[in-house]
Parts: sequence; structure tokens; C-alpha cells
Amino acid sequence: MMRGGATTFDLATGLSKAVISASKRKGRQCLWGSQVEETLHRLGWRQCLTPSLVANVIDPFLLKHHSLALGFFNWASQHPGFAHTPFTYHSLLKSLSHNNHFTAIHSLLKQAKALNFSIHPSLLSSIIASHVAHNRAREAFSLLGSVAPLCAEIGEPTCNSLLAALASDGCLENACQLFEGMTDRGIGFSTLGFGVFIWRVCGEGDLERVVRLLDEVKECGSGINGSVVAVLIVHGLCRASKVSEALWMLDDLRSRGWKPDFMAYWVVAAGFRSMGNVADEVKVLKMKRKLGVAPRSSDYRDLILGLVTERRMCEAKEVGEVIVGGNFPVDDDVLNTLIGSVSSVDPIAAIMFFNFMVEKERFPTILAVSDLSRNLCRHGKVDELLEVFHVLNSQNYFKDVEGFNVMISFLCRAGKVREGYTVLQEMKKKGFQPNVLSYNYIMEACCKEDLLRPARKLWDEMFSNGCCGNLKTYNILIRKFSEVGQAEEAQMLFYHMLDKGVEPDVTTYNFLLEGLCQEDKLEAAFELYNKSLKHDIINAREILSSFTSSLCRKGHLMAASKLLCSLNPDTGCAESHIILLKSLSDAQEIPISIEHLKWVQEKSPLILRDICIALLDSLSSATCPEPMLQFLQRIQNVFHLPYFEGYV
Repeated sequence: MMRGGATTFDLATGLSKAVISASKRKGRQCLWGSQVEETLHRLGWRQCLTPSLVANVIDPFLLKHHSLALGFFNWASQHPGFAHTPFTYHSLLKSLSHNNHFTAIHSLLKQAKALNFSIHPSLLSSIIASHVAHNRAREAFSLLGSVAPLCAEIGEPTCNSLLAALASDGCLENACQLFEGMTDRGIGFSTLGFGVFIWRVCGEGDLERVVRLLDEVKECGSGINGSVVAVLIVHGLCRASKVSEALWMLDDLRSRGWKPDFMAYWVVAAGFRSMGNVADEVKVLKMKRKLGVAPRSSDYRDLILGLVTERRMCEAKEVGEVIVGGNFPVDDDVLNTLIGSVSSVDPIAAIMFFNFMVEKERFPTILAVSDLSRNLCRHGKVDELLEVFHVLNSQNYFKDVEGFNVMISFLCRAGKVREGYTVLQEMKKKGFQPNVLSYNYIMEACCKEDLLRPARKLWDEMFSNGCCGNLKTYNILIRKFSEVGQAEEAQMLFYHMLDKGVEPDVTTYNFLLEGLCQEDKLEAAFELYNKSLKHDIINAREILSSFTSSLCRKGHLMAASKLLCSLNPDTGCAESHIILLKSLSDAQEIPISIEHLKWVQEKSPLILRDICIALLDSLSSATCPEPMLQFLQRIQNVFHLPYFEGYV
């Protein structure tokens, strides 16, 4: 390996490639393990380790591989004389913040603080934003509190996002503390940040507090759209049954120059109407015509899209309900966003937006329909799903194969297989040729409902219509045949797909091997696994753990041990051996365990270490640890392994 004269970046490029390449031996996911350490040791990388090199390997090369970034960081720590710097901490924190590993992030921040390493405000801002995006507003506030002097440098957008999140989550005390901190440090407020905050404060019904907040925000409120926030204020007060106070608030807001628009007056009028107070409702509507200003749809568009981006779906829904309830103008892209996003938390409200759109002879995008359908299925709203498709179909909405496939896929997901097949026939009548996706959706649903005979007929129909199956098609049927004890049928399909030039994947082999093991056809199973090994060694390594589990579940422990010992040590990984040894422990098969561990100790000492650590972990997490403890004690009596000292 060339090292002399190479730049840090060149070294980082080579080292990161070695790490990623070695990690793939554990499967398709890039995970740190003994094989990575073994590779780095063999290539002699420790000789050129510096903090700068470690930082440059992690950022940018391992940013998306948090396991590798953390493993590499810890591996470097073990090198004699190596000491991490603020730069190495920055690089790892950046990787972890990209992958949302909050426990590790908090641990690293504590370590950095103990070492008196400062963290750049931009990175802290990214970490806080990541917490907010994953509903961890309290933790984000705690992090911000630990670096309060840097609040201004962390930035206005992050602070406003956190303010809105705290208020939305009901953490009003924390939100008020953040609000005070922002005003003290002159951090500007946004319409969304301050709007959601004061909206939820209004929900408490304390008018004096609301007025005080409006007074305080005056100096930092240049970024606030007064008309939009006026709607949120009166809406919050009306929801708290403070409708008269909301009416008073309209005058106060107007005197402040916040220009309540027609929507604000409509909200208060609707509040009086819900109370049966017709006189005050009429009074407010007259004020609306005389004093209100026309709402700008672009302002509310920005608010709703911003709320959805910040994952404040409930707030987006409530603003949308005001717009729809008052029949105010709204753009199609906003309604599409409301239909698709709000359906994740309130599918019935999303259907209201859908109906509002359709009644105006405007129609949602296929993406919005897909999101709505997915969430209706998730919430078990099958009747509503059928009604949505009925409405759209009656308007001749579906005009291509892609659209029909959306309908078929979600009907099948909802368990409406017959209806899905009816749509397939309807496609043909309208001159559309179903594609392999169309057939796969119905075939998968048939198999899920144990309708194997209809699935076979659909298979024949598909080929007779000139539509060849793809990998998904074969995997659907191979899985079902394997599950119902028809391994021979599954094998026939496997060879059929090879004849058709369709490459099997890990899933194909896993289903087949499970089926063969269930029927005790071990010779055929070993032959199939050897085929996978010759075809793609990377896939074969991933298949091995599943194959070992299948053998162990059927009690073929000796066969599993022979399989693992017959392979090149580079082919296996600790996981397969751990699966086998846990099964041997459960069966108290000590002689087989001893012979197997002797082989591992001789062929791959690093894998032995990973196995021992995993077995100790299973001991600590077991509800009944005694059998595993006895097993490990008997193993230790033979091997005297350093990993078990002090534990067994």
C-alpha cells in the first residue's frame, strides 16, 4: 500500500474504502465487526493513524454509515498514543446526527464537555434540528439549555422550529423559557415559530398572558405575518371557549397593526355560532366586511407547507379546517399536501380535504391519492378507502396503468382481493394492458389470504397475456409454496426463474432453504446453499445466518455445525455461530458445542471474541439465565477464555 507522499485525503479515501469493503462481509448493511478490524490490522493502517486522518475518514466517507463511523472512532481510540481531538468528535457527531442515534450523540457530547472540547454552533444546530424532527423536543431544549450562550449562533430557524415543537407537544413551560431567551438575545421570531407558540398559549385561555407576549415580541417580531398570527390567536381562544375574549382581541390586534383578515373574523363568528349566539355572530360578520382585509392565499400556503415540513400535522390540519370551513381560496398544491400528510394523523380530516377538492371539480395528484390510501389502510378505514376509489373512478380519474395499479395495490393491501381483481379486468376492458406490478399485487394478496389456487390461475393468466414474471413474482410464490409444505413446487419455480434469466436474491434462497429444512430435505438444502455460494459469495454470507436458524429450528444442530465448519472462515460471520451456540445451549448439547468452538478458536480467533461477547449479552438479557450460565461454565471449564473471566 502506498503511504509515502500521500495526502491525508488520499489516505482517508483508501482507508474508508477498506473499511466499507470489509464491512460488507457481514451482509448488505455496513456494520462494524471483527472482520473490519482484522482487515485493518492485516493492512497495517494503525501505523499511519492521526486525528486528522480519522476525522477525514468519517467526514465525508462514513457520514451515512453510523456503525462504521462509531466503530472506527472507537478502534482508533485503542491505538497506543492516539488521542481524539475536537475535529474527530465533530466528524463522528456529524455522522450520528445524520443517522439520528441520539443515545450515542448524548454520550459523545458529555465526553466532549469533560474534555473541554467546544462544539461548533452549526453542528449543535443540526443536532437540535434532528431531535426536533424526531419528536424529541424536550431533549433538544435540554441540549440548547446546556449551551445557552450560543443560542444566537445556533440560529433563528432552529430556535423557532424548537419553539413551535415545544408548544405543539404541550411543553409550554419550556417553550416560555425559550421565548424569554430568544427575546433577551434579540433572536428574531418567524410566523411559524411564534404563531404556533402563542396559538397554544391562547389554548390555555389566559388573555393577560397573551397580551404580555404580544408586547414582548414587538422588538423581535419583524419576521411575523400579523394577519396569519391573528387567525391563530383567535382560533386558540375560541377553542378554549373564550370567544368574547377573541372578539376583544380582534380590536387589540388591529390597533397593533396586525391586520386581522376575513379568516380571523370568520373564526370568531363561527365560535359565536357554535354557542347559538346569533346576534354576536351577525355583529362579527358585519365587522368582517367593514374592518377585515382579504386573506392572501400565499401566506397560508407558506404556513401550511411550513407546518408539514416541520411535521406539525395537527396544526396544519387545524389551519386547513379553517380554510375549508370558511370556503376560503386555497391552491391545489396545498390541498394535495393536506390530503397526503394529514391522513397520517387524522384520515377522516384528510377525506374532508379530499371531498372539498373534488366538489370543486379539482382532483388530487396520484401521489396524494397514494398517501391517503396508504394511511386509510394503516388506520383500518377500509370503507372510506372504497368510497374514495368509487368517487375517483366515477369521475374517470384513473387514465393509465400507473393509476390503476395504485387502486389495485391498496385494495389488495386492505384485503379486498376480489375488488382488486375486478379492477384488473376493468383495465383490460378500457384498453390498458396490466403489467407485472398489477399481477404481483393481486398474487401477493391471494397468497396472504391462503388463496393458492387463484394465485396459480393468476400466474397462468399473466403468462398467457404475454406478461413475464419478475423476481418479486417468483419470490411471492416460492415463499407461499415453502410455507405450505410444497418445497418441490418451490424448487420447480426456482429453476423456472433461472431458465427465464431472472436472478434469485437473498430472499429467494432464504424462503427455499426454510421450506427444505421444514421438510427435512437437508441434502437438497445444502446443494442449494452451495449454488448460492458459487453464484454470489456476498449474498451467500447473508443467507448463512438465516439458513443456520432454519436448521436449528428443526433440531438439525449437528448438520448446522458441519455446515459452518465446512466453509472457509472468511465466508462465515459471528452471527451464524452465535445462532447455533444458543440453540446448542438450549438443547444442552455440550459435546457438539465444544467441538464447534475448537474449530472457531483455531480458524478465527477474532470471531470467537465476538461470539463470547454476544453469549454474555444474551446471559444478561435472559429472563431465565440459569441454563445459559451453566452452558457457559461448562464451556469455560474446557477453554478458559479470557472473555468469560469474572462472569461465569
